[in-house]
Amino acid sequence: MFNKTPIRALICSALLTAFSGASAMTDQPLIGLITKTDTNPFFVKMKQGAEAKAKELGVRLQAYAGKADGDNDSQVAAIESLIAAGAKGFMITPADSAAIVPSVEKARKAGLLVIALDTPLDPITAADATFATDNFKAGMLIGQWAKAQLGDKAATAKIATLDAEANEPSVDYLRHNGFLTGFGIPVKNPKHFAVSDSPQIAGSDVTEGSEEGGRKAMENILQKASEINVVYAINEPAATGGYAALKAAGREKGVLVVAIDGGCPGVKSVKEGVIGATSQQYPLLMASKGVEAIVEFAKSGKKPANTPGSDFVDTGATLITDHPAAGVKSIDTAEGAKLCWG
Repeated sequence: MFNKTPIRALICSALLTAFSGASAMTDQPLIGLITKTDTNPFFVKMKQGAEAKAKELGVRLQAYAGKADGDNDSQVAAIESLIAAGAKGFMITPADSAAIVPSVEKARKAGLLVIALDTPLDPITAADATFATDNFKAGMLIGQWAKAQLGDKAATAKIATLDAEANEPSVDYLRHNGFLTGFGIPVKNPKHFAVSDSPQIAGSDVTEGSEEGGRKAMENILQKASEINVVYAINEPAATGGYAALKAAGREKGVLVVAIDGGCPGVKSVKEGVIGATSQQYPLLMASKGVEAIVEFAKSGKKPANTPGSDFVDTGATLITDHPAAGVKSIDTAEGAKLCWG
């Protein structure tokens, strides 16, 4: 024979503890993070920054990601889930800057704060705020550097551009056209790019921001372009893939490769001479600041203020190269490695 009362008391106590824990979890404000993918090191670091800040501030973070860079449908579904769950707001790196706008508008009407990270919406005012690198400036820095390295030969340069997506999200055209501007090539349409923009562009193709995409895109370009001495890439994985295709074809000699991101593998590629220069951006900072802004909004209703003179919150961009150019501010790979991610 045994006494059942202590066991019943223990069960009740355990149930009460579990209920209290669930209640405490429910009491924590919910915020969301929606990235293009969950495999790109840039977005991995962004998620890490958001998770750390959410834990610090005592809020719940629900993260979503698309299957590929252009997966708008998955992002639409993520927004619907966050609205239904009563989230206070979310951060998003849009797969399609324009196509996602109706879903963002629905979320804002439901009272959620929406912050675009890295890639502005189109129009940028469709989000409550944008925390990002000045992507045009980042492109401009590598364009200025490449032009300075070529000197008098810049006027006759043959350029290959390894872009991101056929639908040209804002981050794509801003970086591309920033590069052209820095290189001294007039931009015909600030929200579009094409081979016809300049006879100096020997070929262009899209990469989905991946190394494999960069390799295939460069292979396609090499089939048509008889000469290439400058490669602009949307990011470092695309640049690495493009260089691999050049090397496989025996055409890598004398080619300047430039990119944007500043991840640790990219900085290493700059140090090894695969990439001549890259513009470093700071995804962890973007995400952590985004979490802070949503938490502040949940408490006070206050929305983040833009960087003075800008229509977004500028989280910075720094040129990294071991071959500095006069008039173009930069840091070397040793310094870049201290700030890199991935």
